[in-house]
Amino acid sequence: MFKHAIVRPPSSSFAQGLTTTGLGAPDLALAQEQHREYCAALEQCGVALTILDPDPQFPDSTFVEDTAVLTTRSAILAHPGAASRRGEVSSVARSLTQFYPSLQTIQPPGTLDGGDICQADDRFFIGISERTNEVGAQQLAKLLEQDSYSSSFVDIRGLNGLLHLKSGIAYLGDQRLVLTKGVEDLAIFDGYEIVTVDVDENYAANCVRVNNYVLVAAGYPKFSTELSRLGYQTIPLDVSEFQKMDGGLSCLSLRY
Repeated sequence: MFKHAIVRPPSSSFAQGLTTTGLGAPDLALAQEQHREYCAALEQCGVALTILDPDPQFPDSTFVEDTAVLTTRSAILAHPGAASRRGEVSSVARSLTQFYPSLQTIQPPGTLDGGDICQADDRFFIGISERTNEVGAQQLAKLLEQDSYSSSFVDIRGLNGLLHLKSGIAYLGDQRLVLTKGVEDLAIFDGYEIVTVDVDENYAANCVRVNNYVLVAAGYPKFSTELSRLGYQTIPLDVSEFQKMDGGLSCLSLRY
């Protein structure tokens, strides 16, 4: 059960952030409204929010998930793969000191983005991507092992459309994974019940189980219907402006 989350609204420089989508520039006012609705949804799920100030120095800083990996046992600060994002970590670290007695850190030459890390109970899937390298992945695995977590590496380099691992995977609990096509066939996921997202709804794979609800991107009816059929209470959220900047639902909060 999540009790807390850290969020940061998009700043005035949001449109200057990194993106590969080709979907056009985001509408800042709409992004800010969508972020407020996202925060309201987290509160509906029973989560208390720490809302950081917008930071125009770092256009991508609304995607706070990339700055850390949080468990019930420890907090590990990331070392983002994009050099322009590394300054985002310090302000998040200051907030985390209120909740964690000590913070671990991924050290260079290791790079690691939180969006490449998917926790499935006591096991972590660690994506090796354009943002998270092998050195960073190995560092994280060793730190998690100290807290009795196991880790498995998932190399997503070369898989089309996956900036981060969690662009194509989500854990719903109860040994059930959401996977996109291309990821679902990997043997590493054997033993899990798989919910496959249709190719035309790939973006919907970045959903988030938060306590008794699943946050889902609005506009993907087949996936939402399947989650409802499986018995989940869903909260659909429009995140169109964050999609334009390579972001999704999980990216917008650090949950713990």
